[in-house]
Amino acid sequence: MKLIVSLGNPDKEYQYTRHNFGHLSLDSLVEKKNLSWKKNKKANSFTSDFQSGREKIILAKTDLYMNESGKAVRGLKSFYKLPTNKIIIIHDDIDLPFGKIRLSKKRGAGGHRGIEDVIKYLKSKDFKRVRMGIGPQKGKSEEFVLKKFNSEEKKKLSEIIDTSHLIIETLLDKGFEQASNKYN
Repeated sequence: MKLIVSLGNPDKEYQYTRHNFGHLSLDSLVEKKNLSWKKNKKANSFTSDFQSGREKIILAKTDLYMNESGKAVRGLKSFYKLPTNKIIIIHDDIDLPFGKIRLSKKRGAGGHRGIEDVIKYLKSKDFKRVRMGIGPQKGKSEEFVLKKFNSEEKKKLSEIIDTSHLIIETLLDKGFEQASNKYN
């Protein structure tokens, strides 16, 4: 079993903001696979699942604010009784140019407060990440990440989200190293 968790903010006003890039990707994947979200109150998340070969894949979208993501991820880890290295986090990354997607593992937060909170609650960096670029930053980062995508970015969203699905599928089918070699 593997757990793929997207980080973002729960309120509708944040739905199409840069900080919710991870949520947009998983929402699209759930729709593409004809799945639906179910509320998991114990883990402060919405979840869905599917089979990939013989392995069950849990998709989860946190229902807490970005800076409180760790509590939800720890709740999911506990609920599904998974080791940390079976967790994949998908989130925005202000340090990557818009549209770039990078895989990483066992890394520090790099100033991302949601990831800082995940590391704090899991007491570990031993998880994988799909980092979706939203840069370059314009203005204060706290304001920039909460803005909606501009018109140029909106034109590219579906293509980027489709690429994130390919990366996730490769990660699940071929493993981290092969996915990383192919897409990084």
